[in-house]
Amino acid sequence: MNNFILSPYQKIIIALLALTQFTIILDFMVMSPLGDYMIKALQITPRQFGFAVSSYAFSAGISGLLAAGFADRFDRKKLLLFFYTGFIIGTLCCGLAPTYHFLLIARIITGLFGGVMGAVVMAIITDLFAIQVRGRAIGFIQMGFAASQVLGIPIGIYLANLWDWHAPFLMIVVLALIIVIIIFRVMKPVDDHLEGAREVNAFRHFRTVSANPRYQLAFVATAFLSIGGFLMMPFGSAYAINNLQVSPAQLPLLFVATGISSIIIMPLVGRLSDKFDRFKIFLFGSVWASICIIIYTHLPVIPLWGIMIFNILLFAGIMSRMIPASTITTALPGLKDRGAFMSISSSLQQIAGGIAAAVAGMIVTQKDSHSPIENYPTLGFISVAVMLICAVLIYRVYLIVPHPQPSPISRASTSTST
Repeated sequence: MNNFILSPYQKIIIALLALTQFTIILDFMVMSPLGDYMIKALQITPRQFGFAVSSYAFSAGISGLLAAGFADRFDRKKLLLFFYTGFIIGTLCCGLAPTYHFLLIARIITGLFGGVMGAVVMAIITDLFAIQVRGRAIGFIQMGFAASQVLGIPIGIYLANLWDWHAPFLMIVVLALIIVIIIFRVMKPVDDHLEGAREVNAFRHFRTVSANPRYQLAFVATAFLSIGGFLMMPFGSAYAINNLQVSPAQLPLLFVATGISSIIIMPLVGRLSDKFDRFKIFLFGSVWASICIIIYTHLPVIPLWGIMIFNILLFAGIMSRMIPASTITTALPGLKDRGAFMSISSSLQQIAGGIAAAVAGMIVTQKDSHSPIENYPTLGFISVAVMLICAVLIYRVYLIVPHPQPSPISRASTSTST
């Protein structure tokens, strides 16, 4: 029964990791709404901006792969603090970047450290939370995404309007410094995976994990999950401003509305993932998201409230994919392989996101910085096709992972009905 109840310490850990994810996600996500600002201020093309986004993802993917062999050899708390500190330094460089090329270097530095953070967080979640409540924990952790929509991005845009595009990055640095101090003081060591562990060569461990056919299937599925969800994202704000005629002053409202709905939807999806068939929830979310993508990318100029509704529906579908898919794949690795598995998985996810951003930058065009974004519907159709492939891959992973017993609530209702 204890497996289904979160302890006070577990709740604190969820809150700390959610805040950590908030800053990591915000640093990555804020690039999209700042895209129109950067293109105009730095006088760059959509292709150059796409490369600025993908540079973070590629460096994050490479660092994650390099860290995979070492991820299971250290206390996960120490890894979290080390990479979080490096992330803060990289973000500070972004906040001080005077030119486009300096920004590229700063994004690469940020990615080298920030890219490993997601894997460390997921490894901690997998170590500290039983599979029966893991969907709930992941749902709350991924509320960092919603919080970035509700608070971080709107405040960041406000600061960008007040000063310039550097200000949001400096805001993230201040917040992250506070969080890293709290983690240092509150979190206990996470080192159960080290008990009885043999000293294994890091690169041999990496090869062993990466060569496992079961793991490889999950890695490919995770990569497609990232591509399908990220193709449209880098140019979302530019599309809203230049095609749907959303003003820069209205843009924060759009993100607030989407974020508030996500705060409600994500914990709900997490609970549903713990109680019902995870793949069916994922499949429903994939179909829902695909329909919304096709409609959204073909919208004419409509009132702001209509754009808000379509954004809410779209992100509801995306979140209904991400949470059950993450819960399914994290059930696959054993205790001794989790750190390496999460690092490789996160790295491939980052690299896939970088490829998606680079491809999006090559597909969309813009005659000048104030003209409509062209070929955005093409990105929508490609995204839907990738989601269909991802559904097949996730189903194959679903067939080979262990499936826990239903929660006590589900069993109680079943026994009552009989």
